[in-house]
Amino acid sequence: MTLELFRDDAYMRDARGRVDAVTSEGGIVLDGTIFYAQGGGQPGDAGMLHWDGGQVAIASTVKGENGAIVLVPEGPGPLPEVGAELRQSLDWDRRHRHMRVHTALHLLSVVLPFPVTGGAIGAEKGRLDFAMEEPIADRDAVEEALNALVARDLEVSEDWITEAELDANPGLVKTMSVQPPRGAGRIRLVRIGAGGDQVDLQPCGGTHVARTGEIGPLKLGKLEKKGRANRRVNVLLA
Repeated sequence: MTLELFRDDAYMRDARGRVDAVTSEGGIVLDGTIFYAQGGGQPGDAGMLHWDGGQVAIASTVKGENGAIVLVPEGPGPLPEVGAELRQSLDWDRRHRHMRVHTALHLLSVVLPFPVTGGAIGAEKGRLDFAMEEPIADRDAVEEALNALVARDLEVSEDWITEAELDANPGLVKTMSVQPPRGAGRIRLVRIGAGGDQVDLQPCGGTHVARTGEIGPLKLGKLEKKGRANRRVNVLLA
């Protein structure tokens, strides 16, 4: 199992690591990594690995077997040997944009309190699909409400509950298409706001900014009808 260093600090850009394995496809597994593995609509991280005598560009990061996180090289080339000590560095601008977009989508689910049927996160924009029959009547009002939550500069924090506690509070799960991963005995919650200022609390495994003000201005993008009772809302970083 790979130690998820990004869980301890989503802002860690560089870290040391040791190569635990190289997969048959050429993927690299470290003992611990700052690279987030693709999941929950958030893309896997990209970046670089540097070791004595070589380096390799990482194009993406995915989940492997038995809790391993696999760093996928950009193309064929020299790979570090198992046991090698190296330095890993993120494509920080790309990751930070993912963090901003991901937190923005949580805010969108506050402004539009409908069941979420799907979603995707990119470096420039993100989208959520909602189970809602009627179209948005006033898109300017939605955009204004979204930016008002950003401007409140609310704290973004995490908490953990047991799977049994989640079962007792099914309303915490907003997503219909993606359920929180189970099997570890506990579930990570992402909280936006604290105390009386709390606006959102939901299970999530992704990376987020520390405060909503860090997201910056948002624009509502294309609004699409995806089926009889499903509507897609796109949000763009301004």
